[in-house]
Amino acid sequence: MTGPLLLLDGASLWFRAYYALPESFTSRDGRPVNAVRGFTDMVASLITRHQPERLAVCLDLDWRPQFRVDAVPSYKTHRVAIETEVGPDVEEVPDTLTPQVDMILDVLAAAGIATAGAEGFEADDVLGTLAARERADTVVVVSGDRDLLQVVADDPVPVRVLYVGRGLSKAELFGPVEVAEKYGVPAHRPGIGYAELALLRGDPSDGLPGVKGVGEKTASSLLLEYGSVEALRAAVGDPESGLAKGIRAKLTAASDYLDAALPVVRVATDAAVEMSRPDPLPVAPVDPDRLEALADELAIGASIGRLTKAMAAPRNGYGG
Repeated sequence: MTGPLLLLDGASLWFRAYYALPESFTSRDGRPVNAVRGFTDMVASLITRHQPERLAVCLDLDWRPQFRVDAVPSYKTHRVAIETEVGPDVEEVPDTLTPQVDMILDVLAAAGIATAGAEGFEADDVLGTLAARERADTVVVVSGDRDLLQVVADDPVPVRVLYVGRGLSKAELFGPVEVAEKYGVPAHRPGIGYAELALLRGDPSDGLPGVKGVGEKTASSLLLEYGSVEALRAAVGDPESGLAKGIRAKLTAASDYLDAALPVVRVATDAAVEMSRPDPLPVAPVDPDRLEALADELAIGASIGRLTKAMAAPRNGYGG
């Protein structure tokens, strides 16, 4: 039994590492390295737990893609630090985290761990594309973003999401059954159903208003009754559908939003993904001298040691 393809949501994990550890963790010259240390430890732990044959850290090359902003102008507006005329707007990120992202990428490159990105797309879309096109191995997507629950699948290969929103120690592994049961979406289409649930209820963290007056419980009951947003909207125009008058009015008022927002909520599966290197996980660092230098410079020798030990350990298949 071979191990899975492990896909990591880079920014989601290093943000969590940054906030989980204090800035008193510093490099030899006094720079904070709490995110680098925490992220490296997370990757080591995930390798040990899942024993992947292949691994890629997926990146936001555009954290606020124009096609989503064009459809829903409020998309992530509350997270814009600087608007730019050319290229992506600058996201509001803690000053002491930004330099650590380059340090993390240096560690990954020296270790030989692949990164993946797509111009004009978010990491979610990179994860969704790589999961959708996989035909050989089980896929485990690791993220603290619930939006990625929509990628769960059983065919053509199992795709599972390890949700780490409450931390790695409390991570929850979701497949289609778990998503359908926990969020109350149709069991025959739980991934798409979760996206439609998010569409109806909205998502303040992404600047998506949702349908005014429709929360998660109402959205769930509507999807379970009608099966999909498409069928639900058809019921709005059918006086014999039995749809409650109040819900009919709310959906009618939100018609323009519903027209525009589904492509915003849905994770893309056709992004032009580029990899920094092939994704098989090496058993030893590809640039050990550089990795050793980074371990010394950043004072993260223990974390680097845990990472290289995890990479070198025998892989006996997917541990769940």
